Amino acid sequence: SCLCIYSFHIWVEFMFINNVNQCQWIRQKFETPGIMQFTSAEKRTLLARLIRSTRFEDFLARKWSSEKRFGLEGCEVLIPALKTIIDKSSAAGIDSVIMGMPHRGRLNVLANVIRKDLDQIFCQFDPKLEAADEGSGDVKYHLGMYHERINRETDKNITLSLVANPSHLEAVDPVVQGKTKAEQFYRGDTQGKKVMSILMHGDAAFAGQGVVYETFHLSELPSYTTNGTIHVVVNNQIGFTTDPRVARSSPYPTDVARVVNAPIFHVNADDPEAVMYVCRVAAEWRATFNKDVVIDLVCYRRFGHNEMDEPMFTQPLMYKQIHRQEHVLKKYSEKLIAEGVVTLQEFEEEVAKYDKICEEAYTSSKDEKILHIRHWLDSPWPDFFTAQGEPKSMSCLPTGLDEEVLQHIGQIASSVPLEGFNIHPGVSRILRGRADLVKSRQMDWALGEYIAFGSLLKDGIHVRLSGQDVERGTFSHRHHVLHDQEVDKRICVPMNHLWENQASYTVCNSSLSEYGVVGFELGFAMANPNALILWEAQFGDFHNTAQCIIDQFISSGQAKWVRNNGIVLLLPHGMEGMGPEHSSARPERFLQMTKDDPDHIPVYFDVQQLYECNWIVVNCSTPANYCHVLRRQILLPFRKPLIIFTPKSLLRHPDARSGFDDLAKGTKFKRLIPDEGPASQSPGQVKRVIFCAGKVYYELAKERKQQNLDRDVAIIRLEQISPFPFDLVSEEVEKYGNAELIWCQEEHKNMGYYDYVRPRFLTVVANKKPIWYVGRDPAAAPATGNKSTHLNELRKFMDTLAQRLAAMFST
Repeated sequence: SCLCIYSFHIWVEFMFINNVNQCQWIRQKFETPGIMQFTSAEKRTLLARLIRSTRFEDFLARKWSSEKRFGLEGCEVLIPALKTIIDKSSAAGIDSVIMGMPHRGRLNVLANVIRKDLDQIFCQFDPKLEAADEGSGDVKYHLGMYHERINRETDKNITLSLVANPSHLEAVDPVVQGKTKAEQFYRGDTQGKKVMSILMHGDAAFAGQGVVYETFHLSELPSYTTNGTIHVVVNNQIGFTTDPRVARSSPYPTDVARVVNAPIFHVNADDPEAVMYVCRVAAEWRATFNKDVVIDLVCYRRFGHNEMDEPMFTQPLMYKQIHRQEHVLKKYSEKLIAEGVVTLQEFEEEVAKYDKICEEAYTSSKDEKILHIRHWLDSPWPDFFTAQGEPKSMSCLPTGLDEEVLQHIGQIASSVPLEGFNIHPGVSRILRGRADLVKSRQMDWALGEYIAFGSLLKDGIHVRLSGQDVERGTFSHRHHVLHDQEVDKRICVPMNHLWENQASYTVCNSSLSEYGVVGFELGFAMANPNALILWEAQFGDFHNTAQCIIDQFISSGQAKWVRNNGIVLLLPHGMEGMGPEHSSARPERFLQMTKDDPDHIPVYFDVQQLYECNWIVVNCSTPANYCHVLRRQILLPFRKPLIIFTPKSLLRHPDARSGFDDLAKGTKFKRLIPDEGPASQSPGQVKRVIFCAGKVYYELAKERKQQNLDRDVAIIRLEQISPFPFDLVSEEVEKYGNAELIWCQEEHKNMGYYDYVRPRFLTVVANKKPIWYVGRDPAAAPATGNKSTHLNELRKFMDTLAQRLAAMFST
């Protein structure tokens, strides 16, 4: 058996670990006689912490008996357990701990572990409290916190951060890991000796949520490891109202951890000393082996899922037993009094002391009329914002570049910086092609991206690109990591050989995960505003597996927690005949979640408009514009998520090229690209203006030329879809005042951009003229799975457009 029982209260799973030294280490920790001893001082400290944990919950129950608070009753030992882990880790050199947890016990952790001011916690129960800052602040048991203080056991400074999270339980796991990895990276802590993470879980969620497995599988990957996480499972043996027998198929809720050979320490949560010992061993394990470890606190939930629930409806026998269960504080205090460690008077004085602290904080909280959500930030950027949390300016630095920078990056991008490096002949051809482009002062998509990354590295901006197959690129266009064809594991990353004192470039193929990896990169982007963090989907619609992270953290993160984040999602998009799972990145979903008002033209545009939005959605049609928008993402004075629908066929399209002049000093990202052909010379004669986005422009331009309509039809590209460029669209509509307006897209009518742009176009024209739709009919699937059907659809699509134009001209 893999389960070793060492006492009635501790049993350990470790025999499945395929490392003799690690197994022997665990044996010594539990099989050495007399090793599980505590001094009187340690017992008194444990009692004091248990008093704080228990009396905090009691105080909330007395003052706000009808409020949900998701209290810790039944697992009050969690607080001294966490503090023991932190104490032991601090003694081993850790000075920053990043934590994630669900809602149960969160207020208690904030109060007694992070040491958030009690009056700030209590004031949130006031229904009349108003939010001073932008954002809902979410509910009190979802907020995070960041606090630096002295650890009293070690007299060392320690920073504690609890990451804010939604009700989606384990969704915070990869976010914590990414944030931890980022702090380790920026501090040069390659072994995790200074920064670590602690994740808390519920038993049902730990077993049932797939992101737990995805996060575990990142734990030892070179670009994702955080050198060991301590997992603490609050195992109350019930999930909402679901019994374990219908909640999981495995014997224990922690069995998922066995997949990475993490030892699992099961311990009875009603034995505080056994819990403390297990926590010490877990902290030592992490410090010694830099591997994950799980502590399973076998406990119970004294009340229902929340304090308003009636648990007897569904677990009558369990709750009859729970109602008879003595509180752990009562049992442990009587034990210590019997041992002579404390007297009854000392115990009662300690209880009275903490009760007084709570009462004073309660009185003080009544003076709080405004909740400052910024006090609850888990990732403050003090050097980036003003003291009031505002951007230091409202202008964007120029995104154009000097010719010598463009040439230098182009030369490195088309060469191999290491001597004697044997590259694949196919890659050699690609590099020669890049060299030819540089000589002609041209760029394709891959080179435009290279220039964006390289120029930011020159300015000290760390760039991290993560995702499935990003090193080469799904479509074999990027090749940022070169592999020696003769020497195993010898690689070259030319991007890291651009400048002498450049920032580092990280490009890493991820595990086959979206949910876990997107959460990880989001967490990484939280740590530092001066870094460009990108995740690329293998195909754009694969982001739907990470929809929870997108919905709960990315689109609404600032609204809920005043959390700026500059993560970039690269989503390959386009109808190429590759089937319904490899075509659409589902732009309609991102646009539906934008907060700009379709019926109101704002008074500000460009930078100010970007500041007001919740995220930026673009579909660039030129490499230069793609380069500009990536540079703008960092040069803006604030951070917003950036969603980019990237191309597939345009990666090598001969017309989808830009000149170096398009990136020269004085140039910038074009939110809209107007028609620059013959139609623009005589706008009064133009009969049709076609607005579009993305690669369909090139198909439309080709069709216009074949139909000899260059002077009659203007084609205008929306590059920034959201926030909508009302000002630029208005200029184009006025310029072609006599023309009919058409929105053309390759996506089906119920998908793509149409439902988003239509009401905004009507607002621009004050509903005085329609905007006609040309594109595919509504459909359930985003694309056909048959190549010939796709080609027939495309031909029909163009024929329909041609017929419409011809009909309009005849009238």
